[in-house]
Amino acid sequence: MLFWLSLLILLPLTQAWALLPEEEIQILIYQELSPAVVNITASVRGEEFFSRPLPGAGSGSGSILDREGHILTNRHMIEKAGSIQVTLADGGRFLGRLIGTDAQTDLAVIKIEAPPERLQVVPLGDSADLRVGQKVLALGNPFGLDHTLTAGIISSLHRTLRAPNGCLMRGIIQTDAAINPGNSGGPLLDTDGRLIGVNTAIFSESGGNIGIGFAIPVNTARRVVSQLIEKGHVTRSWLGISGLKIDPEMAAFLGLPVPRGILIGQVIPESPADKAGLKGGLRAVRFLNQTLMAGGDLIVAVEGEEIGEMESLLELVEAKRPGEGLRLGLHREGRVQEVEVILEEAPPLP
Repeated sequence: MLFWLSLLILLPLTQAWALLPEEEIQILIYQELSPAVVNITASVRGEEFFSRPLPGAGSGSGSILDREGHILTNRHMIEKAGSIQVTLADGGRFLGRLIGTDAQTDLAVIKIEAPPERLQVVPLGDSADLRVGQKVLALGNPFGLDHTLTAGIISSLHRTLRAPNGCLMRGIIQTDAAINPGNSGGPLLDTDGRLIGVNTAIFSESGGNIGIGFAIPVNTARRVVSQLIEKGHVTRSWLGISGLKIDPEMAAFLGLPVPRGILIGQVIPESPADKAGLKGGLRAVRFLNQTLMAGGDLIVAVEGEEIGEMESLLELVEAKRPGEGLRLGLHREGRVQEVEVILEEAPPLP
């Protein structure tokens, strides 16, 4: 032991304390992308004192999207704001103008009028092929004083999370990278320094990080952002049903003709599904620890392709424009039939 200790002392400091390749990557990403992450302070009306906004509706982070000054962040931070202040990495402060928000994804875009040369852009990645166990980094600018970097892995994919306004957000990334309230709205990055998610919430009764963080996938954000910048809101198609994924055990219990599909529990009156004649459940039955509405249509295919997940159905609906048709393959009262639903624009969310 003494031999190795003496050898370590004799080694040059650069060798004894050499950085690991992984550490060098993290340092490089921090140095290069910190300037692209801003602090956002939102104040409610009447809470300004000597032109310095006090935290009101929220305080967190955001990602610069382009040299025109568009910034991506969370809706819940700025939805009640009377004024929005954006602080750049160099300390410069600018008044933020709200461009648009989307309640369903808890995303928002604001804009600042800043010289293009002072704006560094976060490169967008792809969240389609993310893997559980993949290394990720969370960047934030929680107080407008300095940046924070935390590291972790993707713990799970395709989570469902309830937004602050009650909307269910689907396809969420779960990570163990520490995401504290001030990091909300900041970027979740891969090890190439590309934005793969927008940090949006932590799961903690105390509000502190306990190793469970969530991020909205960048592919979702990409679709939302383009519409927010173009028209200030997001236009979606809707079907108008509530449904339940059926597995073989449940199908056997209910006496269904196929082991998988989406059982329609309720059809919203005057919705596209209602106008197309889709039928919801007729009776409530108990299965294990849940109550099911049985007797409704069973959706087994969309556009000729088998389907068994409600989330997949919703994604296919949202991929269509209002006014377009969607072909559904159904099992109804022992018969197989195909119904075309003409989708409509979804009613606005609160």
